Amino acid sequence: KLNYSMNKLLLRTKQEVGSGKTVVLAMSGGVDSSVAAYLLRYQGYKVIGAFMKNWSDTKNKLTGECAWKEEKRYAMKICLKLKIPLATFDFEDEYKKEVVNPMFKSYGAGLTPNPDVLCNEKVKFPLFWKKAKKLGADYMATGHHIRKNPVNRAAKQYKMLRAMQEGKDQSYFLHRLTQKDLEKTLFPI
Repeated sequence: KLNYSMNKLLLRTKQEVGSGKTVVLAMSGGVDSSVAAYLLRYQGYKVIGAFMKNWSDTKNKLTGECAWKEEKRYAMKICLKLKIPLATFDFEDEYKKEVVNPMFKSYGAGLTPNPDVLCNEKVKFPLFWKKAKKLGADYMATGHHIRKNPVNRAAKQYKMLRAMQEGKDQSYFLHRLTQKDLEKTLFPI
């Protein structure tokens, strides 16, 4: 099944060539962002990885080291292997203000917000894009498992669809994205 999915992705990418345009990819060092980096390079984009530092309060129980440092090392290894540069975007203050504080306030009111939805809406898409543009980006990209289809290319209208593999679908986490967000973002997986 994995080979079928990868072949489908590679076939799709041959039709969507990047023509050397620059894309800044949210690079966690995990499998999804790593595959996204590979696919974007395969499509002909100039890829720049960008590691997002959002939280430094979590420490590895064995080493005592902040977890984000280990995650960044994974991202660095993947970028080195793919021969793409890696930038670091520090959004820790914004993440606490826009995601963590409202989340705890909501918990206090008896609600159960989803921090990933808040992060995508308030941090990842608006703030990441601002920094990506400073690096010369034509687009930004993530390793989210969703599909984006144009409804009207001239009017720059898109619709977000569930992922091909239902079990991997992440459209729920992105349901608050705007048309502007969808216009400038690539979802290669």
